[in-house]
Amino acid sequence: IWRLCCGLRWQVLIFLLYFSHIVSGQIRYSIQEEMKKGSLIGNVALDLGLDLKRLRVGRARIVTGESIQYTELKTDKGILVVSERIDREQLCGDITPCSFSFEIILETPMELHRVTVEILDVNDHAPIFPNNHIKFEISESATLGSRFVLESAEDHDVGFNGLQNYVLTPNDNFILKQHANPDGRRFAEMILQKPLDREEHPRLSLKLIAVDGGNPQRSGTVNIEITVLDANDNAPVFNQSVYRATVMENAQKGTYITTLNASDADSGSNGLVTYSFSNLKGNLADIFEIDRTTGKISVAGQIDFEKDKKYEIRVEAKDQGGLTDLGKVQLCGDVTPCSFSFEMILEHPMELHRVTVEIIDVNDHAPAFSKRDIQFEISESATLGSRFTLASAEDPDVGLNALQNYFLTTNDNYVLKQHAKPDGSKYAEMVLQKPLDREEHPRLSLKLIAVDGGNPQRSGTVNIEITVLDANDNAPVFNQSVYRATVMENASKGTYITTINASDADSGSNGVVAYSFSNLKKHLADIFNIDETTGTISVAGEIDYEKDRKFEIRVEVKDQGGLTDSSEVVIEVIDVNDNAPVINVMSFSSPVSEDAPPGTTIAIINVKDADSERNGQITCSINTNLPFKIQSSISSYYNLISDIAFDRETTPEYNITITATDSGSPPLSSTRTLHLRISDVNDNAPLFHQPLYSAYVTENNSPGMSVFTVSARDSDWNQNARISYLLEDTQISGTPVSTYISINSETGDVHAVRSFDYEQIKEFKLVVKAQDGGSPPLSSNATVTIFIQDQNDNAPQVLYPVQTSSSLVAEMVPRSADVGYLVTKVVAVDVDSGQNAWLSYKLQKATDRALFEVGLQNGEIRTIRQVNDKDVVKQRLTVVVEDNGQPSRSATVNVNVAVADSFPEVLSEFTDFTHDKDYNDNLTFYLVLALAVVSFLFITCLVVIISVKIYRWRQSRVLYHSNLPVIPYYPPRYADTLGTGTLQHVYNYEVCRTTDSRRSDCKFARPCSQNVLIMDPSSTGTMQRMQSEKNILDEPDSPIEVSFLEFK
Repeated sequence: IWRLCCGLRWQVLIFLLYFSHIVSGQIRYSIQEEMKKGSLIGNVALDLGLDLKRLRVGRARIVTGESIQYTELKTDKGILVVSERIDREQLCGDITPCSFSFEIILETPMELHRVTVEILDVNDHAPIFPNNHIKFEISESATLGSRFVLESAEDHDVGFNGLQNYVLTPNDNFILKQHANPDGRRFAEMILQKPLDREEHPRLSLKLIAVDGGNPQRSGTVNIEITVLDANDNAPVFNQSVYRATVMENAQKGTYITTLNASDADSGSNGLVTYSFSNLKGNLADIFEIDRTTGKISVAGQIDFEKDKKYEIRVEAKDQGGLTDLGKVQLCGDVTPCSFSFEMILEHPMELHRVTVEIIDVNDHAPAFSKRDIQFEISESATLGSRFTLASAEDPDVGLNALQNYFLTTNDNYVLKQHAKPDGSKYAEMVLQKPLDREEHPRLSLKLIAVDGGNPQRSGTVNIEITVLDANDNAPVFNQSVYRATVMENASKGTYITTINASDADSGSNGVVAYSFSNLKKHLADIFNIDETTGTISVAGEIDYEKDRKFEIRVEVKDQGGLTDSSEVVIEVIDVNDNAPVINVMSFSSPVSEDAPPGTTIAIINVKDADSERNGQITCSINTNLPFKIQSSISSYYNLISDIAFDRETTPEYNITITATDSGSPPLSSTRTLHLRISDVNDNAPLFHQPLYSAYVTENNSPGMSVFTVSARDSDWNQNARISYLLEDTQISGTPVSTYISINSETGDVHAVRSFDYEQIKEFKLVVKAQDGGSPPLSSNATVTIFIQDQNDNAPQVLYPVQTSSSLVAEMVPRSADVGYLVTKVVAVDVDSGQNAWLSYKLQKATDRALFEVGLQNGEIRTIRQVNDKDVVKQRLTVVVEDNGQPSRSATVNVNVAVADSFPEVLSEFTDFTHDKDYNDNLTFYLVLALAVVSFLFITCLVVIISVKIYRWRQSRVLYHSNLPVIPYYPPRYADTLGTGTLQHVYNYEVCRTTDSRRSDCKFARPCSQNVLIMDPSSTGTMQRMQSEKNILDEPDSPIEVSFLEFK
């Protein structure tokens, strides 16, 4: 379909190619120029078989190397529309067909479709002549058929809309002949079909009309002004055929007689006339003279009436071209018949007789010319019928013996015409009957023969030498119809190209020719120069093979008379490798996923070289040691594809240098560097620096304290390398690990959720997972073992002797005890570990320091001397148990020792021991009270003993039912067989209190604002717990920290 209803002219041509995993299509559309923006060019999606989704997903776009993008791709509709004004003449000039191309690129997978849009011409330009007037100066002697090349009109349209015809206004002298150059351009010549006559029409005005073939038809007009140059085609003409004048006899020399006047219709030098006497008889040259310029005749010698009463003189007017006219001046003439008279006298008588003797002529003289040669210079432009008076011959004879006739030797140009003067003498004229041609016969030699009528007949001969003067009747002629030459691209200014040569058969100034360019386009006038004298064509500007590979130039030669000839010069430009290849990146995918398979198209490259043949043959390469290769796809297109699999972690980016080199000599090359980034794929799991970590935390830490930092590294990038740290869901003694430890998901900092107690948990393990942000995420685990380091936060605990609030226990030492007697053993434990649990025992106070000692390591109380009767029964020892921590902690225990042999003695001695010190100030009160309760004392002692037994039984039951090991009861005479002085096991214990513990003499303090246990000294053996924050019994999971401060 060539024309649609909307006036759009389009064609579609589709090709599909497949290469190197890339689909390639070619579409060709045809549209008219000057279409409105938004006008439809074609349905790309339909013509290429692509759906609209593919256009959107593939990021379809137009890639063009042109500075102006004339089209736009509507991906939502799949159509191609006009985006900028398209002027075919601006885009392509006179190049046909006119088109522009671009590529449509789609990605994933890569597709390359070439679209060519042909621009059809619209008749929007009229033919235009470069000048408003064309001027010619043409000699009227120009021969028929002379050609005159006219300026060509320019029509920017092409084809049928371009220049089709020239029309010349009707006239009598010229017809129009049209020609076509090899490139299709038309030009016209005027051909002379009727001779010009300057005298009749000195100027001619014509019009040349150039018309195109569009609809509506457009035209352009130029005025042709022709100035007709004069040629010597008119002989002078006397204004009178006979001039009559009189002169007085004996007139003085210089006396004016008359003036001749002849006019010549020619102009300039051709119209200058000179005057002279013609065939003047012998002595007349001494009597008369004539002014050559003015034609004035005057007296030059003696005039004698008696000798000559009348003269008839032939005068001649001649122009510069040798054309003449004859006139006659009548002054006097010859006498015939010839006779002489005399008188004969007789005397005697006188007689007078007149005798006349007539002389009868005898043909004794031949006709004779006064000169041996008659010279003529006659223009070849002399018109037919031009007359040339010949010198007359002189024959002294008269009558029949006198000159009777003239004969002219046979020739093609002249005939002889004879005339008789009034006196009967004859003279002759040559009359031109055929045009002269100087170029064919530059000289003519004739003979004029004068014959008389005598018998025998006599004759005289004179040579007539005619020099044919040149007239501009020949146009210059080139010696070749077409000149062919070559020139190197980028040739320097002044470089010789060729010489054109034309010859002109005319001579003199008429044969001088001048050379020029004809109808030269504007830009060519800056490139070439022609010497108008020699015809040498040389370089005047820059010659670029890539712009113009061949020049067709019309040249013109013109002579001085305006006659012209034309020829054509074809100059072929030889390409020079002066253009390096140009690399255009049509598509470049960066970044490229590192999991892209080998053979993935990275870029599509278009490489162009404006040079031709070998200079334009291109090879492409890339720098070595890169995992890429470059392949040629379609003409001038290359694909950059991957050669191996990528690993971003090894090489995250590449600098790919593409080198395009032509095959010229020397070769030229250009490079283009592509910076390719490899996008990350989550193919690397985070890696811990080590699979196992150990961390140490000192107990009693503050909650939230940073315990340890784990760190993992991920070789991936960005989100795929963003590591989050998580705790695996494990349990510690049945409790979620999250209740012990937390981890910062971003930094990997491990924090303690609670305060750790070494005595409760000494170590635990947790699993940390490092997980990246990829999709799907990758992870790895590391095991962290946290060791709790002991802190000396527990004071030693005295297990024996047991301190109770309901009874008083005393160790009995018989008075017969020897030195080293084991009174008892203070048993204490420290729940700390290491050196914090190393205990030492010291005797702080004693009733009698000289009697007892305490083992430093084992806590054994032994006698250091023999017990005697002087020793008091009631002995009280204060033993300090101290650990080895820094700072050290200690506990004190009061040991009551009774030095007695029997229980009653002991009981009586210890009765006052329970009295409170508050009553010491009132001794009288105590004495009364003692007397009052003596009777009750025995019963009280029994109750105390029973209470002690019951208490010990209950205590053993508590230890038995608890998770703590049972602490044995040591009898008074117990000895440590190991001799270490400390227990080898860790003992746990519970503290119980009674309802009346306000008066205990033992204080239990808990450090760090924890619970403090105090024994009121007013209450014997009773413990009291005071809470600073909350009751310790309400915290079953919290360790009990007890410090024995004091016993009184």
